Amino acid sequence: MTLHQLSKRDARRLAVRAQLLTSERPDDLFEVVGGLNVLQYDQTAYVAPNADLVAWSRLGSSYDPEELADALATQQLLELRGFVRLPETLALFRAEMAAWPGADGESLDWQEYRRDWVQANEGCRLDILERLRQDGPLVMRELPDTCVRPWKSSGWTNNRNVSQLLEFMMQRGEVAIAGRDGRDRLWDLASRIYPDEPAVPIEEAGRLRDRQRLRSMGILRAKGPACPGEPLDAGEAGERAVVDGVRGEWRVDPELLGQPFSGRTAIVSPLDRLVYDRKRLTEIFEFDYQLEMYKPVAKRRWGYFALPILHNDRLIGKLDAQADRKAGIFRVDAVHEDEPFSKTVSAAVHREIRDLARWLRLELVVKAA
Repeated sequence: MTLHQLSKRDARRLAVRAQLLTSERPDDLFEVVGGLNVLQYDQTAYVAPNADLVAWSRLGSSYDPEELADALATQQLLELRGFVRLPETLALFRAEMAAWPGADGESLDWQEYRRDWVQANEGCRLDILERLRQDGPLVMRELPDTCVRPWKSSGWTNNRNVSQLLEFMMQRGEVAIAGRDGRDRLWDLASRIYPDEPAVPIEEAGRLRDRQRLRSMGILRAKGPACPGEPLDAGEAGERAVVDGVRGEWRVDPELLGQPFSGRTAIVSPLDRLVYDRKRLTEIFEFDYQLEMYKPVAKRRWGYFALPILHNDRLIGKLDAQADRKAGIFRVDAVHEDEPFSKTVSAAVHREIRDLARWLRLELVVKAA
């Protein structure tokens, strides 16, 4: 079997090219979602919501966040498991939905607990389906809570019966997200939202999803870190590879190898898939980074929501900035340079910062050094 030998630069360029961060930008939002496979939908808006920030990093100031809202409202794009996806990919989840909470005889204890809880609240499940059938789409607060057995958890979901039931009903393929009303999800019957396409068998669907994921990431481990909603590994997709100076084997998409590379400068979200796998980030990019929003202020090195800075195939620093919409400013507190920037690199980084401020429609305010 083929074993590809890559330098770290080869590996980085493979990842950057797959993530649509070269000088050849995609044409529109749909090309972005198709190329990246998923956009993580996260409401943290310290700079901008993650899905919008990821789209801006690829498309630049031509991207309008209303495009995403409209595409979700018209089901040209769909939200599932916290990620925005192309509608045609839903067929790869249908068999898994039908087998919820797990294949017969293979369910784990926690899966059985969820199944039993849903069965105990069958009346509430039917009430929700009927209300959506009559009046959907609706936000969660408009749906009845007739649960006879409360949801118990040591976390924030404790006693949040309707939200938990909706989550499980979505996993079962009964309800779907029909768009957003501000920050609130709009719920409707899945039969009204999802394309009417036959389910792909579970094992085949898993292989196809692995292949799509590897194509969007360029290079992955066969088994990667746990990631709710969308894994960060490739299974047996692609071909084997090793990277100089890095232990173990990787999987690569052979169709992406050997292509020309023309880089650019980009500012990316901390939740961007390019940087989400921190172990891969260290091994291939040799980039020291953590999202520090949960750290005490005194222990932060780069800032609450520092954005990684990409230049060609290297991650070279972090931007500590905040969109203060009440004040109407985009405040830059620091540009952390991992190594001193050249004049050319510094100019390119500051062009991106100015472009980001323009896209946010905020006045740029740079803190004096």
